[in-house]
Amino acid sequence: MKVLGIMGSARVGGNSDVLLSRALEGAREAGARVQKIVLDRKHIAGCRDCKKCNKTGICVLADDMSGIQELILEADAVLHAVPVYFWSMSSQMKAYLDRWCVFFDAEWRWQKACYPKMRGKRIGLLTVCGDPDPHTADPIVHSFRMTAEMTKMHWLGAVMASASDKGEIKGNGAALREAFDLGKKSAAPQQ
Repeated sequence: MKVLGIMGSARVGGNSDVLLSRALEGAREAGARVQKIVLDRKHIAGCRDCKKCNKTGICVLADDMSGIQELILEADAVLHAVPVYFWSMSSQMKAYLDRWCVFFDAEWRWQKACYPKMRGKRIGLLTVCGDPDPHTADPIVHSFRMTAEMTKMHWLGAVMASASDKGEIKGNGAALREAFDLGKKSAAPQQ
């Protein structure tokens, strides 16, 4: 079992990173091999909607996303962590998620080469906002949940929390437990 963590915050050691690290601890405890990618340390261009990948299954943009796409294909589960920026996901996470187009053909079906590796893959989300109401992150949750539903991946759920100052989330025991449990769930044997 391999669990891939995708961190969409530029703030290493910040609240999103703390929650993702805690989730990956849960996955590791459940027996998974884990790996974390910090998107801000990668060069990922925005999708140009050129549609060439719909035919070939290969993106024409030469950047770090091709390597990340290979890691996604190899993983059994992908956990995403992202803060709320202006009522949406960070630009790093948005560029990454838009580049998932490479996995699909022009009819939004899995590329034949991707289908066996992506069908039923587990996907989860951890999100943090500075607003006291964690549901400020609902648009982000919607994006990831709908991606999972559209593609028939297995939606593990979302951990939503409020925190502003760097590392503040460490004082939120409930959010840390939820993150750990999401990680364990990502690595649990399929029912």
